[in-house]
Amino acid sequence: MSNTNIYLPYRMEIAKIIDEAPGVKTFRLKFKDEAEGQAFTFRAGQFAEYSAFGEGECTFCIASPPTRKEYIECTFRRAGRVTTGLSKLEEGDTMGFRGPFGNSFPIEQWTGKNLLFVAGGIALPPMRCVIENALDMRDKFGDITIIYGAKSVNDLVYKDKLKDWTARPDVNMITTVDPGGETPDWQGRVGFTPTVLEQVAPSAENTVAVVCGPPVMIKFSFPVLEKLGFADGDIYTTLENRMKCGLGKCGRCNVGKLYVCKDGPVFTKAQLNDLPPEY
Repeated sequence: MSNTNIYLPYRMEIAKIIDEAPGVKTFRLKFKDEAEGQAFTFRAGQFAEYSAFGEGECTFCIASPPTRKEYIECTFRRAGRVTTGLSKLEEGDTMGFRGPFGNSFPIEQWTGKNLLFVAGGIALPPMRCVIENALDMRDKFGDITIIYGAKSVNDLVYKDKLKDWTARPDVNMITTVDPGGETPDWQGRVGFTPTVLEQVAPSAENTVAVVCGPPVMIKFSFPVLEKLGFADGDIYTTLENRMKCGLGKCGRCNVGKLYVCKDGPVFTKAQLNDLPPEY
């Protein structure tokens, strides 16, 4: 982060807005100061603070990969005051961006391994960052499997990305919706994500799994991976639902002895096993 004041946001121009799903938008952001943009770096899995001036700021991941430096993308669902303020902005408007914060996925340690990504609903954005990071370094990894589920076809985000990943011969892409969420022309699977995971997951041998989704999805996916033979140290997830300040000052994301914003948001299942059961 090149700003000397960690509380001073970068000024970003909204170059493009994509409507992903009901209430969900993706912003493509470009630094208004070109030199700041050239100096900015981050790692897959890190997050940032995004501000609608006059409304405040909120925390979510950087959705675009660090291998694509021309822009930064973020995806959010309109839910509270700040995200409502952000959702009212238009292309060409200016907003604030502070970051990057937190740790990251140790992607360099995964060289030569197979990768399994399991995502649910609006949790695909933090997963997308590391997926596209890996795809931009495709020759460094073995098989890549992506399992993505949502409540309904309408709730699927990154529909164009899903088509692109499905079309790639070097990616095994499985998309599913919950029972009742399908449409007459739906070509994917119908079933809850953990159930589909158990049906189509690759071998655990030499494979790293990354799981990101609603807490209930993660809760039921972890036992499936354990049953399939994945070691706790080879299962990664990212926790973001409690973060606020991003700097370990407000205490909202404190769990046991850890601060999710400073010690995470990326954790292995082995690390989560040591946290209090509240998480």
